Amino acid sequence: QVQLVESGGGLVQAGGSLRLSCDASGSFAGILAMGWYRQAPGKQRELVAGITPGGGPNYADSVKGRFTNSRDNGKNTVYLQMNSLKPEDTAVYYCNIKGRAVGRAVSMDYWGQGTQVTVSS
Repeated sequence: QVQLVESGGGLVQAGGSLRLSCDASGSFAGILAMGWYRQAPGKQRELVAGITPGGGPNYADSVKGRFTNSRDNGKNTVYLQMNSLKPEDTAVYYCNIKGRAVGRAVSMDYWGQGTQVTVSS
């Protein structure tokens, strides 16, 4: 059974940095993409950063140049380094893996429980 556990959220002043981590337990037969989404109050969940096996990361325009998405090679662990944080980055951040778990016939989305990031002005 696959479970994603996030850590690293918290309260930070504008201009500060945070690093989010996401550890996936369980085994995957194949991973299509790993990344991060966020959802602010009253807004829809949006893609922040994604990365595909063998491919480069992609980012939302609002975070380009400030956020870096990476993964541990050989591990189902993904990170989001967030620098130069702004109050508008305040949201619950969710880790996401799109893939096929061992024993499953199809790929699906797996989500973490979410971690709160609050940026004060």
